[in-house]
Amino acid sequence: MKPLGSIRRSFAPWADPAAKPYIVFENVSKVFGDFTAVDDLSLSIYEREFFALLGASGCGKSTLLRMLAGFETPTRGRILLDGQDLVGIPPYRRPVNMMFQSYALFPHMSVEDNIAFGLKQEGMPKAEIAKRVTEMLRLVKLEAFAKRKPHQLSGGQRQRVALARSVAKRPKVLLLDEPLGALDKKLREETQFELMDLQQDLGLTFMVVTHDQEEAMTMSDRIAIMDKGKVCQVATPAEIYEAPNSRFVADFVGSVNLFEGTVARREGSAAVIEGEGITIDTDNGSDAPAGAKVWYAVRPEKIKVSARAPEVMGPNTAEGEVWDIAYLGDMTLIHVRLPDGRVVRTSQLNRQRVVEEPLTWNDRAWISFARDSGVVLTR
Repeated sequence: MKPLGSIRRSFAPWADPAAKPYIVFENVSKVFGDFTAVDDLSLSIYEREFFALLGASGCGKSTLLRMLAGFETPTRGRILLDGQDLVGIPPYRRPVNMMFQSYALFPHMSVEDNIAFGLKQEGMPKAEIAKRVTEMLRLVKLEAFAKRKPHQLSGGQRQRVALARSVAKRPKVLLLDEPLGALDKKLREETQFELMDLQQDLGLTFMVVTHDQEEAMTMSDRIAIMDKGKVCQVATPAEIYEAPNSRFVADFVGSVNLFEGTVARREGSAAVIEGEGITIDTDNGSDAPAGAKVWYAVRPEKIKVSARAPEVMGPNTAEGEVWDIAYLGDMTLIHVRLPDGRVVRTSQLNRQRVVEEPLTWNDRAWISFARDSGVVLTR
């Protein structure tokens, strides 16, 4: 597949057939009574990758993380880390560390003592502990707070203390379970970039569990979308967003319009789809044959909405009326209701302070989109 979106960096070992995965889940299942939390799941993660497990509550992502950490034992299958089967190895013997949403800091200990705790448990010499703690404090920019107790810190500072404690032992893999869930929106956004920088500086493999789509899209090299204990798609953030492999993934990540229809004809990769109230002419026809039932997925920002009728009402255009409007400052969301009752979601960037063609409720409006705006889905 041709790369989609901007390239954050050249790091992409999953695209190299010769690259060896660092973490491997082989046909792993976890059953609790009559409930299957993880269902015959296979997944490969590479060294130094920032990997995200994204899904709704109860999809099995935290269970998967806990099995890698050693807090849960797979019912079936096996988990390998750097070629070593982890079966039977207790959590404290595994070269991984886990950071929880609650941070689990010791309230009676200072910041530096919290960071040093795991190192003392391992019997590291005092001089080395002091050196490592100083390095961690500098890394998370908390040198001035070394003597404070957790209750004297802000939420973001406590999060950084927990992070410093987690990486102080130099684990091969750092597992993060909803690490930013307790932070407010602005601080969460700032901390996302701090985590990315820290992961690059340390050269560790990060595996994060989150239900926050924006968090996963911002931080990770690749994302695994999970549902009912299974992996639905594994890809880069850009590929997940621009080229979802199913209606579930398209609908789960961001906002999307799904037009149902039938493939009328094919010409190479292009296809013409006869939908309800709209004909779609697309370059991205997938492999759906003529006569197949399909869904055309197109994101709201890819759809143009205008108060003026096009000169020619051809494919990829439809007439409707403005149903809902939401002004968000940087963009405006406009919902257009088509004659058949379908509501099409569009979003327009507010590039100028003055709108040349203002739209309001119940106005006639025309939507249109380019041939390469969306993707055809067969399931």
